[in-house]
Amino acid sequence: MRHQETAEPAGPPAGSRDGFDWWAVPVPDPEERTARPAPAEVYRSVQQGEAFRRIRRGYRGFVFPVTALFLLWYLLYLVAATGAPGLMRRQVAGPLNLAWLLGLLQFASTFLITWLYGRSARAKRDRAALGLRWDTQDRLR
Repeated sequence: MRHQETAEPAGPPAGSRDGFDWWAVPVPDPEERTARPAPAEVYRSVQQGEAFRRIRRGYRGFVFPVTALFLLWYLLYLVAATGAPGLMRRQVAGPLNLAWLLGLLQFASTFLITWLYGRSARAKRDRAALGLRWDTQDRLR
């Protein structure tokens, strides 16, 4: 939306003091608008920076191996449940058999991974990402 300059009235309106235009909207200076970098340029430069790469490496260094381990653990559970039903029926404690125990451990491992991810993010990436965010916002102002 383009800003247009306000037209000057013939005289001060009724109720205005000293002829000051209280209703006039300031028109931004076109040179001032072009002095700021475009947001796309700022974000591209941030993505190409070393700080951003370090944050992404830390994220990928945790997420990819843990995801692979969890999928392997889950597939092992599925193969054991379908391929070795006799083994999975083996009683562990009272009415609790191996299938129930491994199924419950799936939930426990999910909560453990979530806790480890949160701890890792707080310790290694959150502070750096927040600093990068503030730097980016400052460059956009």
